Amino acid sequence: MAKIEQAANVNLVSRISSGTYFKGEIVSPNDLRIDGKFVGSIVSDGKVVVGETADVDAQIACVNADVWGKTRGSFTVKDTMSIKSDCSVEGDLKVRKLIVELGASFNGTCKMITEQEYDKIAAGMSGKDARQAAEHNEQRNGKKE
Repeated sequence: MAKIEQAANVNLVSRISSGTYFKGEIVSPNDLRIDGKFVGSIVSDGKVVVGETADVDAQIACVNADVWGKTRGSFTVKDTMSIKSDCSVEGDLKVRKLIVELGASFNGTCKMITEQEYDKIAAGMSGKDARQAAEHNEQRNGKKE
């Protein structure tokens, strides 16, 4: 029997479009797609997609992640992270499953985690903790925008 995948409701996907710059904290129960520039922190109960034109410097906790663009910072992923060909990922990954396509660039550390470890990390990434993480990312990279 074939598995039927349910299509994502496009109205439930948040988006930072190409050419847009956003700095701050995003907490969302839905999927998120970034095609512009984002600096800060993200906690999502869905999938985070970093598009081909994206430039992201953030601490991200999500259920699944697909990276097509440029990222710096950290990812904590409850299920699967996919690093696509021709993208650049610099930072720390904590994931259950990792897919790295041929041609992708990954420089950093990777730790395989359990769902319980994810829940503990994601719970700590709200409010003050998320802002401190974003400031730490900026200081680490020598940037203040």
